[in-house]
Amino acid sequence: MRLLSYLLSVLALGFMVFNATKIDFDTPFEKESYTALLTTLAGGCAILILTILRVVKKIDRKVKESS
Repeated sequence: MRLLSYLLSVLALGFMVFNATKIDFDTPFEKESYTALLTTLAGGCAILILTILRVVKKIDRKVKESS
């Protein structure tokens, strides 16, 4: 599970970098720039969610070890 979450985080980071290069900073809310902006934000959200999942699993393991 941990390996999968790291793999998905790297994949999301790759999508973020790729889409960040597609953003036209002069007009970021038009056509392709808007799509790239949204997918970059979605990649950031995916990384955040996967990080939270890893922390929750780590806490769960610690609680099971202590009891």
